[in-house]
Amino acid sequence: MVWLGPVAVLVSLLLLLRWGLTRDVQTLPSALVGKPAPQFNLATLYVPADSLALADLEGRVTLVNFWASWCIPCVHEHPVLTHVTETWGQDSVALVGILFQDSPENGKRFMEQYGGDWPLLTDNGSTTAISYGMYGVPETFFIGADGVVARRHAGAVTWDLVESTVDSLLRARRDLGSQ
Repeated sequence: MVWLGPVAVLVSLLLLLRWGLTRDVQTLPSALVGKPAPQFNLATLYVPADSLALADLEGRVTLVNFWASWCIPCVHEHPVLTHVTETWGQDSVALVGILFQDSPENGKRFMEQYGGDWPLLTDNGSTTAISYGMYGVPETFFIGADGVVARRHAGAVTWDLVESTVDSLLRARRDLGSQ
């Protein structure tokens, strides 16, 4: 009889663990959608004395992409992110990469290998990742020109997803400007 209690607790914990591990992070909602994006001011990857704040990108559609050099899906989405910078100018669409739980040296090597020209930031202590409620890399937050989070995407982004979301946010920006 004495062992029934611990066995019941163990079975309950195993069932809870099984349920948690089978959850698809892409289907988990973000509490940030529809709310102002959490502000940050982070050091740049290449010149740590320099920093970039989200407020510096005010008025632009902004993609905040959390990534890491050890992340295989980050490699797969990298050409899509490169295409973002080639398709829209930084004046209308800003892309910011935030290195997540990785060393600056590894991040630099990744960018040297795969290319790309957008601001890359370091998030020491993962405080920005925590404020965005990140589940894991890659994860991208689409922020409208009004500073409100319009969408969160867990996993590698595709061009169709980025293009449709950014075009929608740019239309909203034009509509906002014409009022």
